[in-house]
Amino acid sequence: MNTKLTLKLDQEVIERAKKYASNQKLSLSKLVEAYLQSLTSKKDTDELEISPFVRSISTGKKIAPDLDYKEEYSDHLLEKYK
Repeated sequence: MNTKLTLKLDQEVIERAKKYASNQKLSLSKLVEAYLQSLTSKKDTDELEISPFVRSISTGKKIAPDLDYKEEYSDHLLEKYK
């Protein structure tokens, strides 16, 4: 069930968030929902996915220098919250 929420935020933050959401092909509502979901998720630490960067540190494996971690994370969130 979707419910309306009103937020009071700095105008600059709103404009940057709108631009970011647009670049990610998401609505601002979906972006905020995904963020709040990630903050309030009740996952155990064993269930958390380890980022490629952290995995490379712990395993000693190198990550690709051209890896766009922001795009990878964005793709992950899009897949997770379909």
